[in-house]
Amino acid sequence: MTTIDNDELPRPGGSTGPRTATVPQLPTQAPPLGRAPAHRAPRRGRFAAGVPAALLVVDAVSALLALTAAGTGDPGGTLGSAAVILPALVLLNSSGGLYRVRLAPSVLDELPDLAGRAAVALALALAVDRCAHGLWLSAVPSHARLLLALLLCHLGLDLLGRAAVHSAVRRARRRNPRPTLVAGAGHIGQRVTAALLEHPEYGLRPVGYVDADPIFLGADSPVPVLGGPAVLDLEIPAQGIRDVILTSGRSDDAEVAQTLRTSTRHGCDVWLVPGFPGFGAFEYGNRRPAGGDQLWGFPCLRLGPSPMRRRSWAVKRATDATLAGIGLLLAAPVLALCALAVRYDAGPGVIFRQERIGLDGRPFTVLKFRTLRPADEKESATRWNISQDHRMSAVGRFLRRSSLDELPQLWNVLRGDMSLVGPRPERPYFVTRFTQAYPQYRDRHRVPVGITGFAQVNGLRGDTSIEDRTRFDNYYIESWSLWQDVKILLRTVASVVHSDGS
Repeated sequence: MTTIDNDELPRPGGSTGPRTATVPQLPTQAPPLGRAPAHRAPRRGRFAAGVPAALLVVDAVSALLALTAAGTGDPGGTLGSAAVILPALVLLNSSGGLYRVRLAPSVLDELPDLAGRAAVALALALAVDRCAHGLWLSAVPSHARLLLALLLCHLGLDLLGRAAVHSAVRRARRRNPRPTLVAGAGHIGQRVTAALLEHPEYGLRPVGYVDADPIFLGADSPVPVLGGPAVLDLEIPAQGIRDVILTSGRSDDAEVAQTLRTSTRHGCDVWLVPGFPGFGAFEYGNRRPAGGDQLWGFPCLRLGPSPMRRRSWAVKRATDATLAGIGLLLAAPVLALCALAVRYDAGPGVIFRQERIGLDGRPFTVLKFRTLRPADEKESATRWNISQDHRMSAVGRFLRRSSLDELPQLWNVLRGDMSLVGPRPERPYFVTRFTQAYPQYRDRHRVPVGITGFAQVNGLRGDTSIEDRTRFDNYYIESWSLWQDVKILLRTVASVVHSDGS
């Protein structure tokens, strides 16, 4: 069973697997498909954007001063040690979330992480320096004393510098708090709003509640209820919203999911304030997660940004283009043989072109080798699949079983229409119908579509649940990482190699 879409007349969600010529029963009246709005992230203030850079500079300068003061050798040796410690220190601190902007920054909260990571980086720098001078195997106690002196000197300078940065952050926040929406007008939402209004040092100024079914607030409420999640597309750009706080106590999970996805699509920072017991113990227990924070005693977790806003997304795109280019070059002989076979078997029209829906609901033309010539455009656009169609020749069946008909899609990846991994693209006709039946189906288009996807490698192919595929695709988007893409590609290759020909 293949994992890659092989149909010229695709299965739902672009899957493969057991294929029949049936169309799922969906509502016949569907609203016209519109493009999902592509929003630009709100522009951050210069000060807020400079906080991570300021913390990085403080760490680097304190390390350099510690190396100089502790006397690791001659100036050349100090520079050599710095060349080792600075990259190591920055990478370690970054992995621990020590350059994130927090609601309640504190050097005492950061001290354990700073000390542990600095000890590793300084020990590495000291080892390199001692080895360079041929002193590593002698005077081990003196090395331990030197490491301790380096660590204490660095931490002292680093804590002073970071305390100054955090103090400047609090002053800047009081002067210019950021407009914020609070999702949920229940008890926790009201308490969080009151705390933010009373404590401007958090830098968040509530301007409205997002709640489709709010409790009675009273005419004297300082913050109005703007409506349900549907108002976000209007209110976020209109009021320059930068932050959205999700609070517990809301009964509609679909409403929460819509609020989260719309907010991240607009580029907002999203904070979760849960109300169930025990979350605070997990958040601030033996090991606080990198995204953990607190808001006037409420545990607060900063949710990750949308994948396309992360720096690693540029790596994904570069990897896609590189692998697609290499794949086209290496597969050139196979592409030529496939083209000759299709031309000999079915005549002119080797490449099959079909409109699919991609990123932000934009249409693009997908390319495949032709394995069957449809009767007309209506059949091509609206027929569910053609796996058992008697019109398909032996050449067409072979190309579909081996997934060789998908090779031209590497050109779509190189052009940027698609990615190697992502939700499978579908035709406009079915996207419209699926979106009506499953409102979260449209959320799949937050990222570029892919040749293979998380739903497909988990067996959601053929006539399987569209709701399940939608859930898998949205989970992939919200938990995306480069390693997850690697796993999906490896599972795809294994599935193609062990294909049962269905």
